[in-house]
Amino acid sequence: MKSLVIGGNGFIGTNLVDALVNKGHAVKVFDRYPSRFREPNPIVEYVVGDLGNHGEVEEVVQGVDFVFHLAYTSLPHTSNEDPVYDIRSNVVDTVQMLQQCSTAAVRKVIFVSSGGTVYGIPQNTPIREDDATDPICSYGITKLAIEKYLHLFHRLHGLDYVVARISNPYGEQQNPDAKQGAVTVFLGNAKRGNPITIWGDGEVVRDYIYIGDAVQALVKSAEYQPSASQHRVFNIGAGRGYSLNQLIDAMRGVLEKEIDVRYTPGRVEDVPSNVLDITRATNELGWKPEIGLEEGLSRTWTWLKTLQLA
Repeated sequence: MKSLVIGGNGFIGTNLVDALVNKGHAVKVFDRYPSRFREPNPIVEYVVGDLGNHGEVEEVVQGVDFVFHLAYTSLPHTSNEDPVYDIRSNVVDTVQMLQQCSTAAVRKVIFVSSGGTVYGIPQNTPIREDDATDPICSYGITKLAIEKYLHLFHRLHGLDYVVARISNPYGEQQNPDAKQGAVTVFLGNAKRGNPITIWGDGEVVRDYIYIGDAVQALVKSAEYQPSASQHRVFNIGAGRGYSLNQLIDAMRGVLEKEIDVRYTPGRVEDVPSNVLDITRATNELGWKPEIGLEEGLSRTWTWLKTLQLA
């Protein structure tokens, strides 16, 4: 099997490439930038390119069985500042890519959607895949739009797909200087001895999934062959929520030292609670998370200690 990972040098992508190689896939990475923390894998083909360059995309999807689409230009908390850019650079370019995948006879597209923002403020907890989707940020709207286009291309052209609505992944290869990814950003500040800033009172609840578990779900998504009665959209999370205050307490246990926490006013795009129901993924993909929060934090902390942080 030959797999293309668009955005394969990022946090999720780097870990996914490792998992695919371990499963015996021939892997091609398509990305604008090199990996921040890893040297290239000598058995992986790396192609420098941009999803917005349609000629490059048309070439790179040739001869590929599976396309994992991880590249995205916006973030939840900034997407509302320029929704037109969010649409043009994500929805339009992805639809163009789907046309090229269809023409190239790609077997399946696996799209990394958002297990948080597509739902908006949830009516039920934990959230199921068929619960209401009312995003409160452009990022969630464009993710949801791409999900709908995947369904359309499957119906019109037979292009198979799986949507993985991942909750809040964390772990090795995540940038501690990024603008999202609370776990690794918090641990990076703790390593430097800097205070941790929390938006709001710390009672916002999120579903944190260790990256190793998340990428195994993506690998199983490629292998998945649904019957007519089965689904193509899956929540991928730990299935359990922790408040930011509980997360900090868990970090204190792993680091065995005090952490300086500063609280600031909350943000409008932060929903109070987001915890995913992962029953569908467990039953149909044959997947479930194996790494608990404490072990995941310990692994992430061990990796972060190997880095030289400014």
